Amino acid sequence: MVPFSPVTDAELARARTDSTFRHKLLIRNLELLLTGLQKRHLAQGSGSTAKEMREGVTLAVRLAELIQSGAPPPRRS
Repeated sequence: MVPFSPVTDAELARARTDSTFRHKLLIRNLELLLTGLQKRHLAQGSGSTAKEMREGVTLAVRLAELIQSGAPPPRRS
């Protein structure tokens, strides 16, 4: 597993124009998110709350929907 590293501006720019790269980027980040959620769940006394777990799962579902749809991410204003 690759350790987490924030997405760079260059990666974001490329993801906007290269759908294959965007797909791989979304998959990589979904895998990292799911791994992090699993570690938090398994860790005793991690201090993660049900709210944090729900937020993580909601984000994972949204990423999965983006991957399956193949649609470009929504533009931020």
